[in-house]
Amino acid sequence: AASGFNAVEDAQTLRKAMKGLGTDEDAIIGVLAYRNTAQRQEIRTAYKSNIGRGGRDEGNFLDDALMKQDAQDLYEAGEQRWGTDEVKFLSVLCSRNRNHLLHVFDEYKRISQKDIEQSIKSETSGHFEDALLAIVKCMRNKSAYFAERLYKSMKGLGTDDDTLIRVMVSRAEIDMLDIRANFKRLYGKSLYSFIKGDTSGDYRKVLLILCGGDD
Repeated sequence: AASGFNAVEDAQTLRKAMKGLGTDEDAIIGVLAYRNTAQRQEIRTAYKSNIGRGGRDEGNFLDDALMKQDAQDLYEAGEQRWGTDEVKFLSVLCSRNRNHLLHVFDEYKRISQKDIEQSIKSETSGHFEDALLAIVKCMRNKSAYFAERLYKSMKGLGTDDDTLIRVMVSRAEIDMLDIRANFKRLYGKSLYSFIKGDTSGDYRKVLLILCGGDD
């Protein structure tokens, strides 16, 4: 396991999210996006042993009936309800595999005539809205999601160093080339040049090494 990784703590974070007690984007994404497959399997084991229910499904298996039921459940939990059923949203978005969720999003659009993102924006607010939108973005295009996180960590006054170093370290050997390509596509400048202009000293050197090159 990586330094600072604790499967039981991550499982407890997911549990709090599932209980609908209110959370923030980093709490959910820290479990669902920053961990590798082996770590998430440990989290799932810890989740089952401590809570008695499974965590996120890691495979690509698609159960058509379950997919349609999930889409209907999300529709009924949001658009057809006075107030949003937060637990239902989280239980679907935090436990299904990416392939399944992409089909759920398509089916949801067929049922409701609007994208899941539109419904989330109209039915939720605050940190909960941010968290749900982050999960959907991450499922649709993980590399683009992390490119956006990096951009937001550096744009404007000051730098969000925690987010910047966390994303750079956690994705360096996984999908940094894809993140760089999405960064250039979305913002018209290379990630390398953005880091170079926003940081300095040894910190800059480390980040540029993690980045791996200019585009």
